[in-house]
Amino acid sequence: MKKYDFVLVGSGLFAGVWAYLARKQGKTCLVVEKRDHIGGNIYCEDMEGIHVHKYGAHIFHTSNREVWNFVNSLVEFNRYTNSPVANYKGEMYNMPFNMNTFSKMWGISTPEEAKAIIAKQKESVKGEPGNLEEQAISLVGVDLYKKLVKGYTEKQWGRDCKDLPAFIIKRLPVRYTYDNNYFNDLYQGIPMGGYNAIIDKLFEGCDVETGADYLENREHYDSLGDKVVYTGTLDSFYQYRFGKLEYRSLKFETEVVDTENYQGVAVVNYTDRETPYTRIIEHKHFEFGTQPKTVITREYPADWEEGMEPYYPVNDQRNQELYGKYAALAAEETKVIFGGRLAEYKYYDMDKVIESAFERAREYGVL
Repeated sequence: MKKYDFVLVGSGLFAGVWAYLARKQGKTCLVVEKRDHIGGNIYCEDMEGIHVHKYGAHIFHTSNREVWNFVNSLVEFNRYTNSPVANYKGEMYNMPFNMNTFSKMWGISTPEEAKAIIAKQKESVKGEPGNLEEQAISLVGVDLYKKLVKGYTEKQWGRDCKDLPAFIIKRLPVRYTYDNNYFNDLYQGIPMGGYNAIIDKLFEGCDVETGADYLENREHYDSLGDKVVYTGTLDSFYQYRFGKLEYRSLKFETEVVDTENYQGVAVVNYTDRETPYTRIIEHKHFEFGTQPKTVITREYPADWEEGMEPYYPVNDQRNQELYGKYAALAAEETKVIFGGRLAEYKYYDMDKVIESAFERAREYGVL
């Protein structure tokens, strides 16, 4: 039986970065992946010559030059800039909240006018905001909250804004400039050729088993490696000893549309409560596609149940305390290295996953 330096459980970005760095040092890696493909949630499917983001829109952005140089050493990135649009019952608003949004909302043209309206509307919240609704109004006022925050957020979390904690929406981006760029980061783009081009580079030279469940054959896989890099859910690793961590999940409905351009932008958020999906993604716009047909994906939030993909950790007090108990057990492990979105129970952007992998790799002398 072949012996490996590392058995990597899962094949998302954390495991991929680890595999790439380990291979550069001549280390051997076995990848154990439950799905029928590698790449985790950045995996793309080819439909009509378009790279379809199978698990939701992934837009790479970072201010970390080390991370940006790293991903660009793997593949070249295009100049895609995330400028989503919000659809409220057919009214279209630019996101994030900026002068284009305020001009459309109130028929104004100057930052002073926008600031005055928001300041007046914020007066309805007295004292420290006690829930998400009050927090949002204290940041952007009543009109923007009702049209562009309330319905979208309630769909996303499956509960009323008054029943959600204020911290979820602490940093709503508000700009008093005519700038539709969603991110403030120095760098952003989409890998040319799609994310699978990155995946292939990261796992090059590794042995890979797909459709394989590490937790069902733990002893077998543990025996194959000197160390295990585990990127799955932490509570399942410990057989839910203290109870299950909560997540929100997503469901996707993808279709080919016989038109060249369906919505004119990659991402449209549907912010009214009645539309069941939160957004529609038109994938070709990520890479400035000119294909004769287009592919769209409707994204529906869902309550997570076992067997579904866990997307967003519910980082409330109860879950953070529960995670703390599991993290204390993980800290005692000598053979297993834990990392990534699920094992760390964090809603990570892609660059933060890579940063985390770099940090752990340095700890173990792999970088």
